[in-house]
Amino acid sequence: MQEMNAADGIEKKHFPKVKICISGAADTTYCGDSSFVVAEGLGREIAEHGAVLVDGATTGFPFWAAKGAKLAGGIVVGISPASTEKEHIEVYKLPIAYHDLIIYTGAGYSGRNLLLTRTADAVIEGCGRMGTINEFTIAFEDRKPIGIMEGEWGTDEVIKMLIEKSHRAEEMAGKIIYAKDPKEMVENLLVVIEKYKADSERRVL
Repeated sequence: MQEMNAADGIEKKHFPKVKICISGAADTTYCGDSSFVVAEGLGREIAEHGAVLVDGATTGFPFWAAKGAKLAGGIVVGISPASTEKEHIEVYKLPIAYHDLIIYTGAGYSGRNLLLTRTADAVIEGCGRMGTINEFTIAFEDRKPIGIMEGEWGTDEVIKMLIEKSHRAEEMAGKIIYAKDPKEMVENLLVVIEKYKADSERRVL
């Protein structure tokens, strides 16, 4: 009986953690110096709020977010476009630092983007280019909670325009949030994720 009670206690403590995807440019040439501070801040806040950071196991904005999460003692999972670690490093020229686990999909960048966004409970869009927009549209189609970081980079303005011109903004009412501050973003997004999960559970029941 004591063994059963102990097992029950362990089970209650080991529900899946919230997973937040960081989407952003691998090449931050066009992002501005503040992008690194914002990215690292996002990673730190995700870790300090007990969530898992998921990224594309890449350079640039996601890499700095991964660094922030690991410096804060968090967990980072990378989803790689490569099929092996060797291909990840030698062919794609991507890093493995600041990750606890990297999943090698062999799906290329477009396939990786799909798996990356579907792995997470929510997606935060930082400074980015076409790949970041691709990950946004996947999350939008899947009706996931989305956080859009506002900054000097202009990606947020592009995404706002896409939402306005989609004629489907009402479908995502309450699921898309904007912020300039990493702490504000993560705290507000966690509230949206909790509500989204609760609504999903009610539909299943």
